Amino acid sequence: MALRSGSRTPRAGAHRAPRTGSPVRISVARKARDGDGKTGVFGVALRSRPMLKRASVVIVIGALVAVGLVRGGDSSAEPTVDQFLLDWEQGNYQAAAALTTGQPQAVATELSSAYGNLDATDLVLSMGHITQDGGSALALFNASIDLGSSGLQWTYGGRFRLQESGSTWRVVWSPSVIVPQLRAGDRLAVVQEAYPRAALLASDGQPLSVPSSTYLIGVIPNQLHGSQVLTFAQRLVTALELSGLPAAQVAGQIRASLSNQFQELFTLTPARYASLRSRLVGIPGIQIRHTRQRLYVSIAPDVVGAVGTETASILREDGEPYRPGMTVGLSGLQQTFQSRLAGTPTTAVVIENAKGDEPYEPQVFQGLRGTPVRTTLNYDDQLAANSALADLPGSAVIVAVQADSGRILAVSSHQAGGMPQLSPLAGEYQPGQSFTIVSGAALLATGHVLPTSKIGCSPSSQVNGRNFANVPADPVSLRTNSTFGKDFSLHCSTAFTVLSEIPSFQSQLSIASTELGIGAQWQLPLSGHPFSGTIGQEIGEGKVAADAIGQGDVRVSPLAMALAAAAVDSGRWHAPSLVSESQSSDPSVVAAKETISTQVLSELQALMHDAVTHGSGSAANVGGNVYGQVGNAGLGGKGRLSISWFVGYQGGIAFAVAELVKSPSNSAASVAGSFLRNIRTAS
Repeated sequence: MALRSGSRTPRAGAHRAPRTGSPVRISVARKARDGDGKTGVFGVALRSRPMLKRASVVIVIGALVAVGLVRGGDSSAEPTVDQFLLDWEQGNYQAAAALTTGQPQAVATELSSAYGNLDATDLVLSMGHITQDGGSALALFNASIDLGSSGLQWTYGGRFRLQESGSTWRVVWSPSVIVPQLRAGDRLAVVQEAYPRAALLASDGQPLSVPSSTYLIGVIPNQLHGSQVLTFAQRLVTALELSGLPAAQVAGQIRASLSNQFQELFTLTPARYASLRSRLVGIPGIQIRHTRQRLYVSIAPDVVGAVGTETASILREDGEPYRPGMTVGLSGLQQTFQSRLAGTPTTAVVIENAKGDEPYEPQVFQGLRGTPVRTTLNYDDQLAANSALADLPGSAVIVAVQADSGRILAVSSHQAGGMPQLSPLAGEYQPGQSFTIVSGAALLATGHVLPTSKIGCSPSSQVNGRNFANVPADPVSLRTNSTFGKDFSLHCSTAFTVLSEIPSFQSQLSIASTELGIGAQWQLPLSGHPFSGTIGQEIGEGKVAADAIGQGDVRVSPLAMALAAAAVDSGRWHAPSLVSESQSSDPSVVAAKETISTQVLSELQALMHDAVTHGSGSAANVGGNVYGQVGNAGLGGKGRLSISWFVGYQGGIAFAVAELVKSPSNSAASVAGSFLRNIRTAS
């Protein structure tokens, strides 16, 4: 099937075809002439090719002349063949034309324009077998052409006849001398057709990117003539503010395309197009087409990342040559798996005739289809998280993982107007009382605290000269007659700060943090360095007390807290994974994790269940045994904003919710409830 340059599919860097053999070059110091400013028989303006390497003709040592067919005393055609190929390759087109039977100026024009339309950067010709019979001869040769920015090399075998005229020989001229299939009025072109960028997939195989509006900026090449091509390219590059992109590269792509078909040059997002529209529409010859592609919009942008097209500055910074339709991952998994997703385009050298018939393809370089990457994300869980955050007044995030494996099921974020963005994977935040999942496990492990232990919840406490208070304020009923279980369910900070003075608590807190994965060493295939958390190296009881309630030097990401909840659910911490077929952490690190004691695990699970059924996390109680803990912490350096937390699990799905609020509240529990209801209804 013939290729079409108007096909809109992303392209990536193609392979360079290896050269065969090691021909011997003969250096020639003659100045090249390229017929600047003239129009060839292929209907395109001739271009100066300063980058075309003026390599000499390669003489195949021992090239055979069929001596048996040459009459004794007759002259040989070989010198003419040698000189013709030498002049042609060196760009001495007038001299080469003088060795043919054609009209010299017309032949020179055809030779000079033939490969220019391929955006060629190098031409090597080598002489082959010559068969001579009386006053006629047939010469074979090989041509090798570098196809510009594509990085490909087209090689083919050519032939032409010669006739003896007196004591000299002349090449019998026709366009087929250049390429065997070329006829009068034909034009050589290069067409690229790439496979669509491969998709990042959810665990069930559904694409994570959704069709969205895009604008294709292009041209129909035969509507521009002569110098109009470069002028058009210059105006387009200026309008798009691409100062680092030489207009000559864009012009070369236009000249190399099929003349009567739409050639896409740049792809723009709706926002970028809207900002540049007034500049673009005034460019003579421009073609603007609206379409929809799975390119810019994803249901999970925090992990999928962004895709750039031809206008992406990173391509020029990396020295990538311009090619229409190229795409590049700018962040997230799109960046990590760039080469795998993009693949390589199929490139064809075609012969196009003046009638517009189906082009003939003398050479096709088959590209490679990009390979999809399957992630661990659950499509329905991701939509459930997105929906739970969609209409919130504050910025918020949700991260959900599979409790018994660490597979990441959903990563969602929402930024409210006038508020900073929260990062679900790389954020470093104080978790507030949601960290009592960790410190609660540590207190239970000391052997000095039971869920039924009488621990009052005073309005304030002082540990080693440091004052603490309950935020939000504690219920009056807890102040004198309370248990550790009640203190946990109503996230009483002062009770935990007092209990932090137990001598073995600090060492047990370190152990519990390890058991629940805080500070664990793991990696994800993302460039944003996801954060596993830290608890610092506290010295002094006041600092340890602050750690116990998720303040002090404690920092976590929402992902780290979701993994901690998963460890409580499954009984063992698991490293997170985001791509189905890859290992996201060092297996030896995972194997070294300590298993939570069965008794502590059972007691902690009961505390988290009670916190939802009868405590501060009741807004997350959607039925069916929900476990969790709420928390509040200040957002450092961001004014008076606080983070409301809910960390918990249900049905094998562990998750963390963090929401920015203007004053401490338990609103994250309500968001968690919406998330769980959405999972049930698949919305």
